[in-house]
Amino acid sequence: MKSKIYLYLFLFVSLICLYLVVSSGNMTKANAETITRLESKVENLKDSLQRSSLKVLDMQYFSLENNDDALAYFEHLNMNNPAAYVADKLLETNAQKGDNPLVPYEGMQNDFKINKIKVLNHKWILTDFSDGKYWGELLIMYELKDDLGVDFTLIDHLLYTQSN
Repeated sequence: MKSKIYLYLFLFVSLICLYLVVSSGNMTKANAETITRLESKVENLKDSLQRSSLKVLDMQYFSLENNDDALAYFEHLNMNNPAAYVADKLLETNAQKGDNPLVPYEGMQNDFKINKIKVLNHKWILTDFSDGKYWGELLIMYELKDDLGVDFTLIDHLLYTQSN
């Protein structure tokens, strides 16, 4: 009787060991597949991040902040961020009643005001303007003087036609 109990116990333990070996093999395969899948996702994310970084660098190519030659024109003024200063001065032209004086069009829905500003270098600014329904762009030349005054001169403009 005692020997049969040991035999059944041995068979029971053997079955448990077999189950554990098989299930651990399956878990190992599943974990390996998960690791491979996650590694490929990480590689895709690295590629995507690199493409995004290149796009950002490409978009920043025409900006005053990344143009050391253009920034050299402002060294004597001891300004931390000349692009922000010029953009603020340009936005002050929106404060006038009516259309912005730099926009050569009359607002159709409301007054034309400058919305977005991109300071390209030490001489040019690209802006977007709108009246809420119609919009366009301006190319503006500017001069930052020693007394920190800024003169703006409109170089070119366009108004997009609305197609509905």
